[in-house]
Amino acid sequence: MARSVMLKKTGLLISTLLLSCSLWASEEMLGSAPSTVPVETVHGLSLYDSPALPEDFAYFPHVNPQAPKGGSITHTAVGGSFDSTNPFIIRGTPATGISQIYDTLMASNPNEPFSLYGLLAEGVRLDPERRWIEFDLREQARFQDGEPLTAYDVVFSFDLLREQGNPFYASYYAGVEQVIALNEHQVRFEFNDTDSRELPLIVAQLPILPRHYWEPRDFSAPTLAAHPGSGPYRISEVDPGRRIVYQRDENYWGKDLPVNIGRYNIDRVIYEYYRDRDIAWEAFKAGLTDFRIDARAATWAIGYDFPAYRDGLIERITVPDVNPSMMQAFVFNLRKEKFQDPRVREALSLTFDFPWLNTNIFYNTYARTESFFQNSEMEAVGMPSDEELALLQPYRDELLASHRSDRVFTAPLPIDHPVELRERLRLALSLLREAGYRVKEGVLVDDQERPLSLEVLLYDSGLERVVQPMLRNMARLGIQTSMRIVDINQYLNRVRDYDYDMVISHFPQSNNPGNEQRDYWTSAAAEAPQSRNRMALAHPAVDALVEEIIRADDRESLDTATRALDRVLRWGFYVIPHYHSGETRIAVWDKFGYPEPFPVYAMDLDAWWVDTEREAALQRRNRRR
Repeated sequence: MARSVMLKKTGLLISTLLLSCSLWASEEMLGSAPSTVPVETVHGLSLYDSPALPEDFAYFPHVNPQAPKGGSITHTAVGGSFDSTNPFIIRGTPATGISQIYDTLMASNPNEPFSLYGLLAEGVRLDPERRWIEFDLREQARFQDGEPLTAYDVVFSFDLLREQGNPFYASYYAGVEQVIALNEHQVRFEFNDTDSRELPLIVAQLPILPRHYWEPRDFSAPTLAAHPGSGPYRISEVDPGRRIVYQRDENYWGKDLPVNIGRYNIDRVIYEYYRDRDIAWEAFKAGLTDFRIDARAATWAIGYDFPAYRDGLIERITVPDVNPSMMQAFVFNLRKEKFQDPRVREALSLTFDFPWLNTNIFYNTYARTESFFQNSEMEAVGMPSDEELALLQPYRDELLASHRSDRVFTAPLPIDHPVELRERLRLALSLLREAGYRVKEGVLVDDQERPLSLEVLLYDSGLERVVQPMLRNMARLGIQTSMRIVDINQYLNRVRDYDYDMVISHFPQSNNPGNEQRDYWTSAAAEAPQSRNRMALAHPAVDALVEEIIRADDRESLDTATRALDRVLRWGFYVIPHYHSGETRIAVWDKFGYPEPFPVYAMDLDAWWVDTEREAALQRRNRRR
């Protein structure tokens, strides 16, 4: 059961001496924080309003507090293997589902867009001017090896992640000046950025690692050890290349907390690894796995005509998505000279024939994704508003130079490209000629006779059917194209080394975007290893708009900043957008119970349970086959 812990990328090493000094200073500062006007201790935080649930709430409203414990759930992990149980560093490929062994200071309610309630922390105080936040830790909190969890573990975790973890953490927590242990059970985060409304909630989602375990070890090195966390599940079995198993911790210290009642009901959570989607699909049909998120439209439309489904042993569930639709896209590597001209990028984007794909492959189940904030009030539409123009105008010269047109200021969205493929390719060729290319003996070459070539790098063969039609259309323009499918480890190594022309990337958005946008788009992330900025975008206007998003202090300001950013990104043609369905499609073997209706903002799998009698019957049935 995947937990929503903010786990990201990787970074720099620091010496043991410096780390030890940092921790020593924190312990010496016991109770030495400057005196302040008393601030009310509260049970929850919310981004703009007050938390919906009262201080004395017994459990989240969507859960079944009497849900039975027991059983197992087996997920599919597609894409190769893993070689590390440490998800916080840049080296290695982390095991799927590892976040559920960690607790955070506060936990989110899936029925609220961004509200947090006490988990490790039983109380929280936020300075009215947002200069600091303090957490009162629960004295009963324990790691899975029985060691107490204290404020010094919080200080250690923050310093360790920011100094030795994935570089994402350095930017994500950039607004934190220092973390101080006031005593064993009180910790204070002091901020140098008081404009970010989201920052206090971000630090409340800090995963807490055990200082006593990691301090004597090399945190930067991949490991397959079953190291302790403080969460509801512990690592039970590690079989690299095949599976990882998590066992519900019967002695979990927090099992009776309001945020946990009715959750974490399943005893064993298993992830079986498969290199190929088709093999994983056959494994699901055979009952070797029992939970599947079905991302393939053809399978969902016509693939379920097999005995187990006809006999009613498999259930299909569709969950409407009220969050912004995720941008999945082909991403250009702007480090390559051939992708520097936006006219080239726009021309290449015109070769993606979504109507053909939707009719011939997707059974007309998808809609084309156009915005980075699709299906939300944050999506840019029509002409830019006066408020958007006020944000864009200071960067007018830079935008005119980078975009080679004034369309970001003067043209409406969505972009009015031809629908019919022949007209799209005609426009694409015109743009390529404007950019200095010409066709010579059937090959598109630049003014130095160099052919325009392009390779799409993949690790999932299931996406070949999406890539090949686009490459054929590019070839009609004289572009030399290829597709390379490699195993997941080689793929990750090439991505880390920026050794690609185009890859497929994802840019998920919440209803309250914030600090994570730095990792998607900014100049600082462009050269950071393993950041989400895989296009290496570095633009002053984008950097400024991201900061506007982070420091927005009301909904209107946030929406204006995201629309302006959306406008700049879309007219820059930095990606070739794919498609979305507006729902999540799930298939499960019929042994699960779950509360209905589902939560509004996230489908809380942690609130599911297993009917052990139905599970046993299914196991007997599948063994007889």
